[in-house]
Amino acid sequence: MNIQQSLDSLPIGVFFLAFAIISLITYESGYRLGRWWQAHTPDEKEGPTAMIVGSLLGLLGFLLAITMGMASDRFDTRRGLVLAEANSVGTTYLRAGYLPEPASGRSQDLLREYVPLRIASSDQAEVRTQLARSVEIHNQLWSIAEELARSAPESEVLALYIESLNETIDLHETRMTSGLYARVPATVVFLLLLGSTLTLGMIGYNAGLTGRRGPVTAVALVVVLGAVTTLIVDLDRPREGLLTVSQQPLIDLQEQITAGARSIVAQP
Repeated sequence: MNIQQSLDSLPIGVFFLAFAIISLITYESGYRLGRWWQAHTPDEKEGPTAMIVGSLLGLLGFLLAITMGMASDRFDTRRGLVLAEANSVGTTYLRAGYLPEPASGRSQDLLREYVPLRIASSDQAEVRTQLARSVEIHNQLWSIAEELARSAPESEVLALYIESLNETIDLHETRMTSGLYARVPATVVFLLLLGSTLTLGMIGYNAGLTGRRGPVTAVALVVVLGAVTTLIVDLDRPREGLLTVSQQPLIDLQEQITAGARSIVAQP
């Protein structure tokens, strides 16, 4: 299990609380180490500790900005793919209406079943089931299109339908890859957590050397740093958290095609 899988197993609130507690312990440990060192080496100068702490804070800020950019870009990509897939499936459904029967009805029935499967779930077992059934529907839809292509290879309407169907299948793979694998690199996340811990420890150590500690300042730093780090981790989560990709485009599409099917059945 890598670091991201370990972090995904923690609720966002638990992650923030754990980060804050570990950070405060690290700060306090650094402070006590600084006091101990100052007490045992009273004749030695403090050295460039304050300058090193300033450098670490600058590097940490740079790493936070880089990681935030990577996480937000991936979040925006996942959000855009939901809209793109809803548009593609909707176009495929409409173009399926121009196919000859019974291929038209079969294709639209499969697409009506397909849309709810593309609405993301936080249950991993349910996600695996949805992905497996989605692939089965792809194969069934493509088999129908192949049969029609053999009987009418020069049909322009069929060509348009196959084009949109192919795009729908491609977007499924793209969205699955984006959601499951396009994460912030584990090395970057590890460096961020390690850098945060080291920086807070050095801040506490510097406070111990000088004998001046500001508890309110330390707590404020831990809270702000924890909030930003938690936000980054939350943005990088594909399925759950406080910030989730809206599935509304697919929900709207499901309602539209379901309402359309009901109106057709209701016609005398």
